[in-house]
Amino acid sequence: MSTLIEDNPAKNRFEILVDDALAGFTAYVPRGEVLVFTHTEVDPGFQGKGVASALIKGTLDEIRTRGVRLVPQCPFVAAYIDKHPEYADLVAEQP
Repeated sequence: MSTLIEDNPAKNRFEILVDDALAGFTAYVPRGEVLVFTHTEVDPGFQGKGVASALIKGTLDEIRTRGVRLVPQCPFVAAYIDKHPEYADLVAEQP
């Protein structure tokens, strides 16, 4: 199984492709140097296979590379960061 995670700025989301099929996405709203993640969705055919976790990990790694921050409004993104505190430094301070 090959996976690819890529940003789709036209749709404001990071997508995960599994064997060239769109398996899921995590949507964001750009606010300057901060991305507000609002929703994560995985196609039912790919649920229970770690696709969502792989998607969030790849997305957070890309955010770190870009040097931007995020606000995890999506419960799945927030829970992933709670379980993986090495990404906590990417969370922007809330006003």
